[in-house]
Amino acid sequence: MRGTALTITIYGIKNCDTMKKARNWLDDHGVAYDFHDYKTAGIAKDKLKQWSDEVGWETLLNRAGTTFKKLPDADKEGLNERKALALMAEQPSMIKRPVLDLGGKRMVGFKPDIYAKEVPAKARKKG
Repeated sequence: MRGTALTITIYGIKNCDTMKKARNWLDDHGVAYDFHDYKTAGIAKDKLKQWSDEVGWETLLNRAGTTFKKLPDADKEGLNERKALALMAEQPSMIKRPVLDLGGKRMVGFKPDIYAKEVPAKARKKG
């Protein structure tokens, strides 16, 4: 199956409960994936822009997280795509987790029922 295999990448932070749940789901379903820890490896601004174009910066920005909540009010006010992308690039902890890259599609956040529907069966090992 080499060559034609779908490359799936999950983006997030290693020590995050939601990330652990998503990675466990992928492992339990035999899905091979690459893990990109954007806290240690960073994230390219063009990749953030691509994700924003696909899912919307509002979906991508983790407003519920501590990092965002600790921002000065001036940084939280008047948010637009450009400002939000700059914040996320500077502090990747503000990117909602995980971002699952299925090649032609991206999913933000972890919901087992959505993963079950969207992760191609061909990416899963039977067992």
